[in-house]
Amino acid sequence: MKTPAIMGWLRLMRIYQKVDRRSAGRLRGWGLSVAQFDVLAHVGAAEGMTQQELADSLLVTKGNVCQLLGKMEGRGWISRRHEGRKNRLFLTDEGRRLFEEVVPAHEAGIAERFSVLSVEDQARLHELLRRFDRALDAHDEEV
Repeated sequence: MKTPAIMGWLRLMRIYQKVDRRSAGRLRGWGLSVAQFDVLAHVGAAEGMTQQELADSLLVTKGNVCQLLGKMEGRGWISRRHEGRKNRLFLTDEGRRLFEEVVPAHEAGIAERFSVLSVEDQARLHELLRRFDRALDAHDEEV
């Protein structure tokens, strides 16, 4: 018999996969992968961040970020500015235009998917997941 924890985890994974698959399909319409969208959204929200800060916020390695940034630079969306031993990240004019078009549309699509839940249920779900996330961070710090 599966415990509520296992059932909850399995359901969370199933929902994530469904939303992610649909999101990926929509993002392809703009010529973006999910990973590229994540970079665009993070850099657009905090221009001037370093590559390491981006890698940390995306929970990936700096090497993975370098590959993504190289492709996105090649497409004219991102620029890297050297500052000492760090690279600071900025959107180009084309990247900013894409950010302003894609991010609100993507957020609206996510909001639409969550609209099957009441606003109160959405807030409760957010609170539960936030509490769980913080507990995992605290556990990782102890290990």
